[in-house]
Amino acid sequence: MNSVVQWQQKVGNQRDWVWRGWQTRYTFIRPHKNSPKQPPMILLHGFGASIGHWRHNLEVLGDRHTVYALDMLGFGASQKAPVNYSVKLWVDQVYDFWRTFIRQPVVLVGNSIGSLISLAAAAAYPEMVQGVVMMSLPDPSLEQEAIPTFLHPVVTVIKNLIASPLLLKPLFNLIRRPGVLRRWAAIAYANPEAVTDELIDILAGPPQDRGSARAFVALFKATISANFGPSVKQILPNLTIPMLLIWGQQDKFVPPTLAKQFAQYNQNLQVLNLENVGHCPHDENPEEINQVILDWIKHNLSEGGKEGRREGVME
Repeated sequence: MNSVVQWQQKVGNQRDWVWRGWQTRYTFIRPHKNSPKQPPMILLHGFGASIGHWRHNLEVLGDRHTVYALDMLGFGASQKAPVNYSVKLWVDQVYDFWRTFIRQPVVLVGNSIGSLISLAAAAAYPEMVQGVVMMSLPDPSLEQEAIPTFLHPVVTVIKNLIASPLLLKPLFNLIRRPGVLRRWAAIAYANPEAVTDELIDILAGPPQDRGSARAFVALFKATISANFGPSVKQILPNLTIPMLLIWGQQDKFVPPTLAKQFAQYNQNLQVLNLENVGHCPHDENPEEINQVILDWIKHNLSEGGKEGRREGVME
């Protein structure tokens, strides 16, 4: 319980917001002191995570910027709605939140699926986004490209069988156990010391909520759908805003080699490769990531700093 109290105190001013009839959770932190005008930030978590996953980042980033973090619908303290989930649905959630509470261009910061949501939001609503920071960027379209066209129907049948609630609900009851979540986190993180009791509390709480099993089934079906998310290589060439892509070289969930491929699609995309870091750099190495983000915004987006914009690969 102490770890729950501690991380709750680190994530700012939590509020509930009803979006399309569903209860959702967000938080915010504003700078305590007057500082030069800086762009607001919205932090978007990865699959299975929540606001709590930013507990090591919110206060530091919030010292200079007004920072918001959202629990995407289906995750964290937001409602476990039985809906047709997709990246577009979460993009619309982010946009409506921005239009309701912020209404000035922001920097989107995402991890994993949160990175893809950030990228898609920048393409769909350019008036909302002046810069994007992404960590471990998945591309759902790559699976479709890797499978021969004639096998697509067979793969679809197999996926539909796996997505049966008769299989998924028992699976969900297994994987939401703290011990199983700890083993999963040990794969996601390169440093075992980063897999703390506090982290497991953050991951294990939301799956106990009412409707979580039903939402898990809906989320699983969504992720195996061909329409779940957009193609990164189709979005990237059309964006003109500054972008930073951070990738831990020990990422076992999304191949780090994709970073070099993605960088070829847009000269405005800077890439930072981090050794000895896994899928969640912001949580595994928060001190470095916080400073990298603040410096990148200062040099690329803050007033007076745009002339110092750097292109290419960051070392």
